[in-house]
Amino acid sequence: MHYLAAVSLIWAFSFGLIGTYLPSVDSYFIASLRLGLAALLFLAFFRPTKVPQGQYLKLVGCGAIQFGLMYVCYIKAFSYLPSHLVALFSVMTPVYVVLIHDLRQKRCSARHLMAASLSVAGAAIIKAKSGTSETLWIGFGLMQIAGLAFAFGQVYYRDWKTQYQQVKDHHVFALLYIGGVSFALMVSSYQTDWKAIEVSSQQWLTLLYLGFIASGLCFFLWNKGATLSSPGALGAFNNVVIPLAMAVSLFVFGEIDHIESTQLIRLILGGGLIFTAVYLAEKVDSHRAKSAEST
Repeated sequence: MHYLAAVSLIWAFSFGLIGTYLPSVDSYFIASLRLGLAALLFLAFFRPTKVPQGQYLKLVGCGAIQFGLMYVCYIKAFSYLPSHLVALFSVMTPVYVVLIHDLRQKRCSARHLMAASLSVAGAAIIKAKSGTSETLWIGFGLMQIAGLAFAFGQVYYRDWKTQYQQVKDHHVFALLYIGGVSFALMVSSYQTDWKAIEVSSQQWLTLLYLGFIASGLCFFLWNKGATLSSPGALGAFNNVVIPLAMAVSLFVFGEIDHIESTQLIRLILGGGLIFTAVYLAEKVDSHRAKSAEST
């Protein structure tokens, strides 16, 4: 689990970096470049002969969903939300991790549906900084799609690695990034005006850091950590980054200075409801774990 803990600390700064230094850069360009740099980093470790027969497309597809779809929605959410709300609205990801695991095991819990409903209620209380309710809901919706995509990829890769334990992660991980960048480029080809993109030297440094470190290295370490953890532990660690990211965005990157007192109260109340939703979902998982141990 030390892989997951280390990555959580690094990712805590990513939200604020994107919101502070990259708001003017096309979101689909950012997603494509980050995943392209990540793929480039791991191509050096790629061993085609180590990929089990018939598994190429499965790994590429996993990456297209976990990284491609997730990043397209995640980066686009910054167009509608400040970075601390982007972080907060990703809080349902651990619920999605366990829910998707349950569905793959052909079981489901009503509490997970209750948790999802509470998270929506929490979002309804919060008002976006200098934005309309419409922008808030668009951003919220984008983050739920991103959370579902990221959760699915984690669970799928964990199950895949369980089946192919002899395969070393770094020998095949480039395929996931190839899937991710392919999806992002497909969307970008329709949505991005590449000729109009202007990137400053500071923004290039931010993009290089996000691509090679926050994406390339950290996603690899995260998925590797996922293969070594239980679904419950994996779900819980998905939430560790949220309070860290919100604190960094508010106090390190100064977003707290632009929040009125009434907005701060709504943020606290709405955030409390969303975290309560996750607590209820995790109570289900801890109860299951104790029941399994007793039997």
